[in-house]
Amino acid sequence: MRCAVIRFSFLCWLAAVSVAWAADLHIKVVDPQGAAVSGARVALCRRGEAVPLAVRDTSGDGEARFQIDNLSAEGFTAEVLAPGFAISRTDLPASSSSLTISLTLPSASETVVVTATRSPVPEQETASSISVLSGPELEAMHPVSIADALRFLPGAVVNNSGQRGGLGSLFVEGGDSRYNKALLDGVPINDPGGTFLLSTIPVVESDRIEFLRGAQGTLYGSDAMTSVVQMFSRNGTTEVPELRLAADGGNFGTAHGFASLSGARSRFDYDLFADQFNTNGQGPNADYSNALQGGNIGVELTARVLLRLRGRHSNSRTGVPGEWDFNNDREFSPDLFQFARANNLLGSAELTISSPRRWQHRVTGYDYNTRRLNQDNSSTEGCFTPPYICPYVSTAHLNRAGFTYQGDYAPRSWAQTTVGYEFEDETGHLYVNAPVFPPATYTAALRLNHSLYVQQRVTWKRLTAVAGVRYVREDASGASWDVPGPSAPSANAPGINKAVPRVALSLLALKGGNAFSGTRLRFSFAQGIKEARFEEEYAGPPYSTPNTSLRPEQNRAFEAGIDQGLFGNKFTVSGLYFNNLFHDLIGYVIVDPDNFIGQYQNVDRAMAQGAEARFSGRISSHLDLTASYAYISSQNLTGNDMGKALLRRPKHSGTLLATYLGKRWGANLSGSFVGRRRDDDFLSLDPGFKHAAGYALVNVGGWYAITSRLTAYANAENIANQHYNEVVGYPALTGNFRAGLRIRIAGDKK
Repeated sequence: MRCAVIRFSFLCWLAAVSVAWAADLHIKVVDPQGAAVSGARVALCRRGEAVPLAVRDTSGDGEARFQIDNLSAEGFTAEVLAPGFAISRTDLPASSSSLTISLTLPSASETVVVTATRSPVPEQETASSISVLSGPELEAMHPVSIADALRFLPGAVVNNSGQRGGLGSLFVEGGDSRYNKALLDGVPINDPGGTFLLSTIPVVESDRIEFLRGAQGTLYGSDAMTSVVQMFSRNGTTEVPELRLAADGGNFGTAHGFASLSGARSRFDYDLFADQFNTNGQGPNADYSNALQGGNIGVELTARVLLRLRGRHSNSRTGVPGEWDFNNDREFSPDLFQFARANNLLGSAELTISSPRRWQHRVTGYDYNTRRLNQDNSSTEGCFTPPYICPYVSTAHLNRAGFTYQGDYAPRSWAQTTVGYEFEDETGHLYVNAPVFPPATYTAALRLNHSLYVQQRVTWKRLTAVAGVRYVREDASGASWDVPGPSAPSANAPGINKAVPRVALSLLALKGGNAFSGTRLRFSFAQGIKEARFEEEYAGPPYSTPNTSLRPEQNRAFEAGIDQGLFGNKFTVSGLYFNNLFHDLIGYVIVDPDNFIGQYQNVDRAMAQGAEARFSGRISSHLDLTASYAYISSQNLTGNDMGKALLRRPKHSGTLLATYLGKRWGANLSGSFVGRRRDDDFLSLDPGFKHAAGYALVNVGGWYAITSRLTAYANAENIANQHYNEVVGYPALTGNFRAGLRIRIAGDKK
């Protein structure tokens, strides 16, 4: 009996010890208004130590859940990295079972970003040039598409061929419009070969947009030659389901409606939304419509495993009047019968696993499918005289399906290793039929891409070093043939087989005082690559021959910069020099002049160098200001245009972005200033239009909370009512406005 009592007492003592040395800890992360912040990375360390015990991401309700096996008498330190906010470090006693951490808005250089390193890190530790548009800023700006937001960020030059929904192009650091990697929640939405239709991508339900400049092929592979643009979706955060409805209208027959249902309950969050935009546009055949539906659902399967499902579908139609108005010089009549349609469907599943040994694993599967139609129902009368309006039908069915793995290992708070593998299946089916120039042609192509990458980031005292490399292997096959007729045999292409490195350094050279509060120097060397488009690699009869030996276009990039903090880092003045050497550029070469047969070949080289200056800071607790200026010197190094500047790259450009965000009202003032630049009408006119005039685009917007549930908002674009061309021959919208109401039903952020 006595032995039984002793054994029972011993078991009770073991149970008490295990309770004393193991506990559950719940950390909730909220924004300054008390709303839950999902997707924040929380690292828990023993107080005074740099080795993380565990790393977790917050779920939809803003909570990160830890099970601590060995409690520390000294307590713990929780470090929170939430994109768009300042880094937070909070001490908590060992006896704590729960803690709420309220984040603060960052100073000019303290913003936590993701795109620069593929994991949350303060901007000043990235050794990169990156800009962020937060959700509240987008709400005040109220852009129709991502093009309308990007044009106001430092270093971005956006050219739109026409008005709403026209073919939009982004030029960064002198690079081509296809040198920008576009991502939506980590999923690539470029066409194979770089193009992405930024003027038809709505920013509805976006949590933020990150714009990373410079060659980034190490982390993002093909297309990231001069920039990466990433849009992040909003997560539901309210315990009580929240229904939001909005409607607005404006001149040029513009009407817009929006609805969403979102919330977060325990381990589950959701955001379902729909959006419809319609406008008649200004002038003939300038109408545009876009319907969007989407959803974002997250489930915390266990304390260490998060599952997130995302989907988006959009369907747009755009009238295409073509080249006709050259800054009020109306050389031709507009094309009344041409239009473009795009149907895009994206789906992804993302699994985040936090291991107990300072590893985080992220596995993503995705599928992005786009179908496009360009059609002109004109007669054949204008086929052989400018502007060469001719009937034709062109269709494209492109698909990118892939699987990615990313592992982040943080042995210390000042060091992180990122490793990853990516597989992608790219397919394309292209059809072109111009009855005046028979026969119709059909192209089918397939690419299988494999990539491995590794990156090491170390912050030691005042120095941050980032180094990485990606190995890319591509297998491709495809063919083009006449329609009707038998399909051509598929031809294999060697594809890409290349390593892409990047090295970057950031040094806090002077800590400074209150007025001059820190001088940081940074430098980077990187390479970028861009795969060929399907129509370049497999261009077929009757006027082209395929070239399966095409190499990827490449960029060798240097950057050197300085960031000077002012008045306790409330403001930052930055200067940047960049130098890009583009080589193996793909151009069209006539190989059989007698029969007008050509081929795409790696024949061209070009360079672009320049400097950027930027001022950014928080004027007050509610007012942010960013202003920038860029000078670019570009030059073709080969070909018929040798010595000439690259098309549509202005020597001088600048941006202005001021945002006020208060409790009852918010406002935005944004400006894009673009200088004179080389362009071409491509119509063989004499003398023709070989330059585009400079312009200044200034927009204002804002909102006012009539009640806690009802908000009025308005936006005015091109308030100076300028008449200008972003691309010669395509008139941009003159002054236009929209105004409406937004209502919030239910929803509890506490």
